[in-house]
Amino acid sequence: MRVVFDTRPVSNPHGVGRYSRCLLASLHETAADGDAVLETQRPSSLARSRTADVFHSPWMSGAMLHSPYPMVVTIHGLASLKRPSEHLRGGLRQRLRQLAVQRAAAVIVPTNAVAEDAVSELGIESERISVIAEAADMAMYPRSHAEIEGARSLFGLPSEYLVWVGGLQHPDPSRHVAQLASAARELPLVLVGSTRPWAHELPNVILTGRVSDDHLAAIYSGAHALVLPSEGEGFGLPAVEALACGTPVAAFDSPALREVLRDRAVLVEPGDMDALIDAAQGAARPAPAPSEWSWADAGRASWKVYERAMSAGQPVRAAVPARRRRPGARRSARIERLEPQ
Repeated sequence: MRVVFDTRPVSNPHGVGRYSRCLLASLHETAADGDAVLETQRPSSLARSRTADVFHSPWMSGAMLHSPYPMVVTIHGLASLKRPSEHLRGGLRQRLRQLAVQRAAAVIVPTNAVAEDAVSELGIESERISVIAEAADMAMYPRSHAEIEGARSLFGLPSEYLVWVGGLQHPDPSRHVAQLASAARELPLVLVGSTRPWAHELPNVILTGRVSDDHLAAIYSGAHALVLPSEGEGFGLPAVEALACGTPVAAFDSPALREVLRDRAVLVEPGDMDALIDAAQGAARPAPAPSEWSWADAGRASWKVYERAMSAGQPVRAAVPARRRRPGARRSARIERLEPQ
C-alpha cells in the first residue's frame, strides 16, 4: 500500500505540526514490506498521478473536495464549530472544508470527545471514525540539572515558575491566556510559544518565543507545574509532554482532558482561574507516570485505518451536518478506539 501524506503542516510550530512530524516519522518506521509513504507539499497535483492508494491529510485545512484516492483526514478539534462566536474564520471557506472532510473515507481523531463532536457537528458516520491517541515526542523526558540550568540562563527564567505552552500568535478566547497572565499568583508565569506583538502586552509574564524540543523539555522539567486553562482542547498534548518530563499538570476540566489525563492531573472547574493557580502552585513532585502509548503505536494504528480506507473507497455524497438532519443525535457507540484505556 502506498500512502500520500500531506506534509505542509510539518513546519507548523504548534500542535498540528508536532502531530504531523511525529506521525510521519512513525509511519516510515512502522511501514510493512511493500508499504510506502509518499510525501507531498502539493496535494492538488495528485490527480496527475495514479501511483498511490490512500491520501492522508493530517489537518482539516488540507482535506480535498475531489481526492483521486480514498482520503483519510485527521480532526484535532472542532472548537471553531462549537463556539463560532469566539472564532473569526467562517463563511464559504469553512463550509467547503467541512464538506471535504465529510467526503473522507476515514477520519482519525485523538479522543472520543472529538469523535462525538465529529458525529454531532459534521454528521460523519461513527463507522468512519477511529480514535488514535497522540503521544509525547521522544525528546520529551526529564532533563538533567545542567540542561535545566542552561535553559534558565538562556531564557532568563527564575528558579521556580509555572509554565504554559502553546501558540501566542493570535488571541484565542477559549485558552484564557490573558486571564491567566493577570491572575494573582505567587510563582512567576512562563509562556512558551511563537508570539506576535499582542502577547508582549500581557502583564507579569516571561515570554520565551519558539524554542527547540530540547529546550522545551528542559523548560518543562524545570517548571513547578504546567497550567492549562483551555476549554476547547481536543487532546491536550502539552499536558502529555509535561508528564513525560516529570512535571505536574493542573488544567480546566473538559471531556477530552479527562479522557486523556484521567487521574494523572488535577482538573478544576472551567473558568475558576484561582482554583487552577492554587492547584498548580500546590502541585507536588513526582508527577504521575505518563501513558505508555507511543507514536509507534499511533503509526501502527494509522496503517490499519489506511487499509480500511483503501477497501472502503471514497464516499461521494455530500453529507449534511448532524445538527440539521438529526438534531440531538450522538452516535458514538460504534466508534473504533485504537489506543490504551
